[in-house]
Amino acid sequence: MNRLKLGVCSVTFRKLSAAKVVEIAKKAGVRYIEWGGDVHVTNEEEARIVKSVCDNEDIKICSYGSYYRVGCADKAEWEKICRIAKAMNAVSVRVWLGNKNSEETTQAEYDRILADLKGICSVAKEYNLLVCPECHDNTYNNNTDAFLKIKDDLDADNFRTYFQSRYLKYDYDVDRIERTFGYIENVHVSYRDLAREQRFKKKDKAYLDRLLKKLIEKDFDGIVLVEFTKGSKERNFLKDTEKLKGY
Repeated sequence: MNRLKLGVCSVTFRKLSAAKVVEIAKKAGVRYIEWGGDVHVTNEEEARIVKSVCDNEDIKICSYGSYYRVGCADKAEWEKICRIAKAMNAVSVRVWLGNKNSEETTQAEYDRILADLKGICSVAKEYNLLVCPECHDNTYNNNTDAFLKIKDDLDADNFRTYFQSRYLKYDYDVDRIERTFGYIENVHVSYRDLAREQRFKKKDKAYLDRLLKKLIEKDFDGIVLVEFTKGSKERNFLKDTEKLKGY
């Protein structure tokens, strides 16, 4: 019995049309899509089109994958992003927190990120949207303590986070899940990204399996989104989702 809600990020298939992405999602039996703002959904008209296609196939749009860099972007772009997300009826907007690891972020840069974050969360609330930073290197959300600090300083109820393994140590990833679990909106996985597994000192093909089981143990109710699949091939995506359905 599948206990995970499964979805796909449209960036997994950047070279395919939005209609084809929906077709693949339907074939794989996944119920959610995060639409990327780089190719598939760049304006409100495209947002309305993908919403119509998804509605016809009973697929929900869980999030809008924007590339807004908090503290570094043109604030005028944010309102446009929120309008696009609302036109799709997305629940959340994915963002990036700054452009440096937290350890390299100066106090002035942190203050700028926090000020911008307060502003965009306030605007997003008017559209009934969550703001969720990607859990990623080269952003302020590169470690657990950094996220918890900025969440506390921000104090906004529509600010949550993504979880994504940093492929450092299993203990680190489990600790991140434990301490931020109440704030994790969605999870990104690159299930067949073997190049990442080769970064381990000892190759561990069960690494992601163990993390997903940990989420299940804690009754995770968010969406597990396949962000990339090997070679961006449909057949590999279908294999990935079939395995994920086993949890």
